[in-house]
Amino acid sequence: MPRRSRPLALLLAAAALVPLELAASPARAQSQDGMRPGNAALLPPGQAPAAWGGPGEAPDPLTGPRSRLGRDWVGLRTVPADTPILVMAGHADSQNISGSGTPGEAVALRGAPPMYPGISDELYWNMVIATAVVQLGQQRGLNIQYHRPPFRTIHSGDAPGTNWSVGRDHAAAGGYAMEIHFDAYGPDGVGSGLIPAVHRPFTRIDESLAREFGGYPMAFRNVLGGPKRGIALLEIGKLEGNLEASLRNPYTRTRTVQAIAERVVRSLEQGLGRGGSGPAQASSPQPGSGSRTALR
Repeated sequence: MPRRSRPLALLLAAAALVPLELAASPARAQSQDGMRPGNAALLPPGQAPAAWGGPGEAPDPLTGPRSRLGRDWVGLRTVPADTPILVMAGHADSQNISGSGTPGEAVALRGAPPMYPGISDELYWNMVIATAVVQLGQQRGLNIQYHRPPFRTIHSGDAPGTNWSVGRDHAAAGGYAMEIHFDAYGPDGVGSGLIPAVHRPFTRIDESLAREFGGYPMAFRNVLGGPKRGIALLEIGKLEGNLEASLRNPYTRTRTVQAIAERVVRSLEQGLGRGGSGPAQASSPQPGSGSRTALR
């Protein structure tokens, strides 16, 4: 996707984050994290049984427990196969203020260094997954794009360029807008699942994502700001345990990101009535690959 030119001051203010391969060395992953290298049971695409992770059921081998709250909605409305999809990283415009996202279990409880100074670990991984989903979706022919706010801290959620304002306009124009999130660690977290937008009847895309990751009630927390504006929130999982370790460990990071992106894109394809495609390679940079475009 071609980049739009921006003034130098804006580019500096919204400078790209450090690439994945520089975020952690193998030694750092083992010694400073205080965590053993992850060994997620990464399943073949589309092989996550709906029974995993529900209340009282075994957690998903990769993403952990699903929302224990259950859902009170079903997505039945069909949408065109070429529906434009907008993917955003949750908390991308709310750093260093209220609502910056969870630091994750490794940082908060184990003393691990943040993945990147100045932002929450949740935002870091939200960006990694969001960009991987868009890249893989474009490879598979989806009408999908990524939005990055112009600044990391914007005090009004409805200011131009924020996730909320851009996502609201995208949804109002008939597109599907979604934010990628990771849930809080420990008892504060609920688990993976889709928090649906409430601006119109729930779609087959909502249903497909909820079948893959689980679902939250439609009025979760009295309806959050994103869903009120037409933006679905996809909680990938609680940022803790095996999921977080598999992301932080450079030896398992690429295939963990790939596995999550594959599940999201396949769900989008099914929700669009495209049937799903065979596995494709969404390139997430390998440690030492030299790529500097992983995060935008």
